Amino acid sequence: MAGSLNKVMLIGNLGDDVKMHYFEGGNCVGRFPIATSETYVSKQTNERIRNTEWHNIVVRNKGAEICEKYLSKGDKVYIEGRLKTKKWTDDKGNDRYSTEIQCHEFTFLSTKKQSEDNANTSATSVEHNPASNSQPQTNNAPIAEDSDDLPF
Repeated sequence: MAGSLNKVMLIGNLGDDVKMHYFEGGNCVGRFPIATSETYVSKQTNERIRNTEWHNIVVRNKGAEICEKYLSKGDKVYIEGRLKTKKWTDDKGNDRYSTEIQCHEFTFLSTKKQSEDNANTSATSVEHNPASNSQPQTNNAPIAEDSDDLPF
């Protein structure tokens, strides 16, 4: 295979609101962190462990303005882009590095309020519906055949 690929796909929650920077000529950049988490059970202690990874997202121009308008801290978002590492020298003369995701595509998945509402609704339905712990009900109604002639 000739060539290379630099592609990142993330689904996570915003750790802060979008910070905008405007430049002469009308261009702008939006920056915000998102958190992705994995949860597993430790084999030694049998306790649930959650690891969170933070990612710095950079969106440009119209995309940045859309993100600023509709995203806020806690919202869940799908990000697609590429990795870019920057190098600079700090005050003490040490080389420093930071890696960002240069976003070129995004999808808003849910707001923080929607996520909280869904959590409250499911918690309420479990508390007030003792039958929810029993076997799930199945629908045995016949499935109507489609008129499509699909090969699968």
